[in-house]
Amino acid sequence: MWGRRSLLQALCIVVAVAQPALAAEPVGQAVVIKTEVTGQSGPIEVDSSVHRNERIKTSPSGLGQFLFRDGTKLAVGWGSSVVIDKYVFDDSQSVKKLTIRAAKGTFRWVSGSSNSSAYQILTPAGTIGVRGTAFDFYVGPDGTTAVVLLNGAARFCGPGGCRQLQQRCDCVVAKPNGNMSAARRVDPSILDTLGNPRALPFLSGNQRLSGGIGMIGGCNMASAAPERKDRKPPPPAIIPVPQRQDPPQRRAEPQKERPNKPDMPHHDKPHHDRPHHDRPDHEKPDHDRPHYDRPDRPDKHDGHDDHDRPGHHDQHHGNDQDHQGHDGDGDRDHDHDRDRHHNRGGSFNHNR
Repeated sequence: MWGRRSLLQALCIVVAVAQPALAAEPVGQAVVIKTEVTGQSGPIEVDSSVHRNERIKTSPSGLGQFLFRDGTKLAVGWGSSVVIDKYVFDDSQSVKKLTIRAAKGTFRWVSGSSNSSAYQILTPAGTIGVRGTAFDFYVGPDGTTAVVLLNGAARFCGPGGCRQLQQRCDCVVAKPNGNMSAARRVDPSILDTLGNPRALPFLSGNQRLSGGIGMIGGCNMASAAPERKDRKPPPPAIIPVPQRQDPPQRRAEPQKERPNKPDMPHHDKPHHDRPHHDRPDHEKPDHDRPHYDRPDRPDKHDGHDDHDRPGHHDQHHGNDQDHQGHDGDGDRDHDHDRDRHHNRGGSFNHNR
């Protein structure tokens, strides 16, 4: 009796000890941790292992990025809660089964090297079937779920049926009661539909991911990024005082060059010594005439200038003597001509 009882107690102890050991099976590790991310045993740090059946939670500003053994990547955004529900690892660096259960929050999933049928994501509104995919999904407090396809293909099935996501940026919104929207291209209005401007922060750029997983996204959701509460507001911009500027100076127009007239030597311009009243207005100036058309003329002197010169009276007196000499010569020539005519007359009478 006591032997059986002791054996049962021993078995219970073994089972109790083995249960945590099974729960402690590592399935991946944390590669990026921001703010506060906690696991079953407390805060999770970079390079910390995550285990099967472990619940991962993030603070209202927290972010965790995890890498599973087959290369699958999972980003857990702020205010989220997710459990690694099932994990069956295969020795060929792939998994036979990887199931996660998302209770609330925002996530990004990128499939690893395992078969697509090995992955399954459970939400309150339905199940996401992975087809070699990358996608973002959000789970609201009331269980409303939104899925946005980024690469590959996906299928969402709930009480109201299934929706195929086949094109990049296709989106579907489903509720736990079975209501489900048709697949359509996502736009910023989805944040109003979900009633949370902080939903899908990886697409809006409100929360940034590191590494290759952060290079996926877009879908024209960046304009919908709300103001992050965990960021300090930037300091007010300093507006520079406008400096007084002088009015633009008017550029001086270049002066046109006038053709230079050739200067004539002073001795070639006798008209400068002649009074202006001696030259009619219609007479062409001498300097416009060619040199060969203008005879050399002695300079004329005004009478007033002659009186002012020294020796003027002597020169005038000499000139009078010259005139008298010329007159005397003229009288002698006249008498000579008369005598010659007289001789001609006498000869004529003599001959006749």
